[in-house]
Amino acid sequence: MDLGVRWKLHGGDGRTPAPGAVVRPDERLTWPRTVGLGAQHVVAMFGASFVAPVLMGLDPNLAIMMSGVATVIFLLATRGRVPSYLGCSLSFVGVAAVIRADGGSSAVVTGAVLVVGAVLFLVGLAVQRFGARIIHATMPPIVTGAVVMLIGFNLAPVTASTYWPQDQWTALLVMLFTGLAVVCLRGFWSRIAIFLGLVLGYGISWAFDRIFGRIHSADASGKVTDHWRLDLSGVGSADWIGLPDLHGPSFQWSAILVALPVVIALVAENAGHVKAVGEMTGDNLDSKLGTAISADGAASVLSTAVGGPPNTTYSENIGVMAATRVYSTAAYWAAAGFALLFGVCPKFGAIVAAIPGGVLGGITVILYGMIGLLGAQIWINAKVDLCNPLNLVPAAAGIIIGIGNVTMEFTDNFELSGIALGTLVVITGYHTLRAFAPAHLKTQEPLLDEGTSSYDEERGTGEGTQRASS
Repeated sequence: MDLGVRWKLHGGDGRTPAPGAVVRPDERLTWPRTVGLGAQHVVAMFGASFVAPVLMGLDPNLAIMMSGVATVIFLLATRGRVPSYLGCSLSFVGVAAVIRADGGSSAVVTGAVLVVGAVLFLVGLAVQRFGARIIHATMPPIVTGAVVMLIGFNLAPVTASTYWPQDQWTALLVMLFTGLAVVCLRGFWSRIAIFLGLVLGYGISWAFDRIFGRIHSADASGKVTDHWRLDLSGVGSADWIGLPDLHGPSFQWSAILVALPVVIALVAENAGHVKAVGEMTGDNLDSKLGTAISADGAASVLSTAVGGPPNTTYSENIGVMAATRVYSTAAYWAAAGFALLFGVCPKFGAIVAAIPGGVLGGITVILYGMIGLLGAQIWINAKVDLCNPLNLVPAAAGIIIGIGNVTMEFTDNFELSGIALGTLVVITGYHTLRAFAPAHLKTQEPLLDEGTSSYDEERGTGEGTQRASS
């Protein structure tokens, strides 16, 4: 069985590729160069992959280690055809915040997300069996864009009430620097702007402690006290080598219902990722879409089963491939190896856990907004007509419900609110209105975003192949 773990040397010697040459997924450079590229992939995914578990209240050591395991699962499942790194998904940050606000523990968070991973796995199997038209039937661009948008913007109160008040001036400086880094830096450096913002935030917090002393503000628990901005007391006592803390999941219906809408965002992410990789490598990866979605779901189930966060394909690493034109999956195996090594270093986890709240405040102002605006990007790419009331009404209602955290109480023990209720309103509202709408409002929309329609089997294999390779 071909598992995609055999590579031929690019150019015969695996040394420097010729100008304009592409290192294909089944090729590799020399092992020292491949390992170096793997390290670069780790740096690219590093910022989001350890910020996300911190924001979710989960162990960053375990998150990094399980991202390596998830990447291995993905590479084996796709037979090395889809070069990709799987890191901690930011789409679940809002879900975790909502669950914890309702008194949920880390086990409840991972239990809810495990169910989402299982559903994602089943969606992938369905796509393999029936084609991507089943996604198109239930989740046209107006629905996927609205759900992604309300998931991101639902996070605004977390920044405003939890992180920013801990140190507003550090938060402001970090926000400004990160924004400048994203816009002004080029290539690889712009891809790690979040990571650079965190490093700067560490330095600012350390300097402010030395210059101004303790700060009188809310701490991580919300209690107003005099405390150091940067507390590294846990780093010195942490071991250099050791396994991260594991815990089993716990299942609560209320938490599961909050988390389930994220499936829509993950399907859109995976479809966009497979499309982008196919265009860069020149391969028709239509047949791998269902496999990629299932592999992502399976990896998330495994990670959350032991207390880790869910995973998703990372656009940061697509950027690295675009910059280097090296698509070798061998580099991703090297990256997975580095992640496993980081995962068994508790001292690394203690450094991550010490990130000051003000630093997270500056980062999340941009990060959460960017997550929300990805929904608008889906609308733009798909040319969604917001003048059409069939699109406008359900999206408008669902987004306001999600952002405002509107609650519907059905019984004394069951209610829906925020992300879950907003998603339900968007999906059911759109399909209900479509059933009664006049014919001139029912325009056909492309699948997920413009260009992925080649995944729809009804369009024919010839046209699909042409679009994927163009």
